[in-house]
Amino acid sequence: MEERYDQFDEQRARGGRFVMALLAGTVIGVGLGLLFAPKAGSELRGRLSDEAERLANTASEGLRKANKAAGDWAAKGHGLYDKARDAVARGADEAQRYTREAIGGPDGQGLNSGSPESLQS
Repeated sequence: MEERYDQFDEQRARGGRFVMALLAGTVIGVGLGLLFAPKAGSELRGRLSDEAERLANTASEGLRKANKAAGDWAAKGHGLYDKARDAVARGADEAQRYTREAIGGPDGQGLNSGSPESLQS
């Protein structure tokens, strides 16, 4: 049984090494592609700058939308919490009223009247 765990760990380690090698190869390939691209350095830097700015704007807009959505969800959550709290409070008030009526009874003859016949009715 322990041997199976060792095999699993070994396979997982090989998979991790493969992914790291794949990522390293991708980074190196992109770097070499940029170095040997047929464009002038200033043109390449300008293009990279434009793309970085576009990406920053997209990320900023996404963050703004996420913050707005989180605020909306928080407001809805607060509203639901308030409704639930009010419902529980009303339920507790109703339970107390019902208990008072059961103990005291509407005509003053409740469970505490001492008469066993009043309990059977």
